[in-house]
Amino acid sequence: MEFLHNATGLKPYFTELLFSVVIILVLWLVRNIVVRIIMRRTDDVRTRYVWQKTLTYAATFLGIFFLVRVWFSGNTQPLFTFFGFLSAGVAIALKDILTNVAGWVFIIWARPIDIGDRIQIGKYAGDVVDKSILHITLMEIGNWVDSDQSTGRVVKVPNSFLFSEAFANYSQGFYYIWNEIAVLITFESNWKKAKELLSEIAWRHTEKLSEDAEQKVREASKRYLIFYNKLTPIVYTSVKDSGVMLTIRYLCEPRKRRGTQEDIWEDIL
Repeated sequence: MEFLHNATGLKPYFTELLFSVVIILVLWLVRNIVVRIIMRRTDDVRTRYVWQKTLTYAATFLGIFFLVRVWFSGNTQPLFTFFGFLSAGVAIALKDILTNVAGWVFIIWARPIDIGDRIQIGKYAGDVVDKSILHITLMEIGNWVDSDQSTGRVVKVPNSFLFSEAFANYSQGFYYIWNEIAVLITFESNWKKAKELLSEIAWRHTEKLSEDAEQKVREASKRYLIFYNKLTPIVYTSVKDSGVMLTIRYLCEPRKRRGTQEDIWEDIL
């Protein structure tokens, strides 16, 4: 790095910082270009997933390798020792706050959450109405209210929960959820005719939705290892103590779960 300092005329550490930014940008650009080429040349979900993960790991490894070479090629050990002790003390004193800030940086950088998304973090679920440096604000759903309807409460969830709790986003990736409606009939009933009627009702309410879901699955497969063999509604048959259980399984939008359920029930009745 001494040669670079003399050639560029920059003070020590400024040269290292400049080269670090260049390394990160170049690796990020190369990784994205290769991923786009692979996405265009193959439709296989597994191949896309493996290549995307492999390139991400390779870029991360190379980035760490080159950054270490840049920053530790000279006599910078005293500076790193000082900042090491300083950061350790701050981390112990402000552990919770720093974890929340780290969660906020993750939200800004990776964008796992956007305003308006319906999410669940641990036991908390709701629609995202605000994001801040310390917490995520949700309009709560579920709890004592059925079918994921709003409770009217505003819940603030610490950003650190993204690292410690199970996290689900209803509004990103597949965009749809599976819902089920169980209809119990007696053993004396014509269950085959009932199953036929329920299938017709399910198709009537979800046919267009299933066509759109196929396109969403193709889009989601570019980012995740997601593939479904059947997206159309189906009626399953099982036997209970008091009769024959016919269960309608169908796709719906997360915010329309109760509405579609009501429409289907009224059609059944």
